[in-house]
Amino acid sequence: MALALFDLDNTLLLGDSDYLWGRFLVEQGIVDGDYYEQENERFYKEYKEGRLDIFEFLRFSLRPLREHAPEQLQAWREEFLTQKIDPIISDAAQALLQRHRKAGDELLIITATNSFVTRPIAERFGVQQLIATEPEQIDGHYTGEVAGEPCFQAGKVRRLQQWMADHQLDLRDSWFYSDSHNDLPLLEQVDHPVAVDPDPSLAETARQRGWPVISLRE
Repeated sequence: MALALFDLDNTLLLGDSDYLWGRFLVEQGIVDGDYYEQENERFYKEYKEGRLDIFEFLRFSLRPLREHAPEQLQAWREEFLTQKIDPIISDAAQALLQRHRKAGDELLIITATNSFVTRPIAERFGVQQLIATEPEQIDGHYTGEVAGEPCFQAGKVRRLQQWMADHQLDLRDSWFYSDSHNDLPLLEQVDHPVAVDPDPSLAETARQRGWPVISLRE
């Protein structure tokens, strides 16, 4: 059984769930609109440019989880999924996942976006295994801090290594699909790296190394 790993934002999804969650909070009046939208745009730009300070971003993005009751957050999340996520799930992404299921592979979504946002998205894709940045909780309430290592850049590799050790799996004949140069540390670890609608930096790397480039955009 081979591992088939999938980045989520702008790979399986036709957009970025973390960024869209921020937009949703602004549109619903849950956060200060001008400030939050400005910071959300700044962090997204820094991510695409490969210079994001992940801890600065997480202090910003996890604050709304700390400031509201879990029941309210879950209600907002259901509305967010319907409004923002369902429209950016493509048939092509579902078909890719199904091809790996039929091959008998173990499917896993691995993403820097926090698990509060991404776990129900993984469920929509029918993927049970998820490695994501984990928001800290104490007594059922979010603290606004991160539990453990963020699942970002080289942190994705370390988080995956721990997961594989726990599940007695390895990277033999493994696949990883991603759109982002931020995922180069993990793309370099697998036997079958695939660039999906890649950003310019990853597109150039894929060209130089002869990696396949595919599109899931319809």
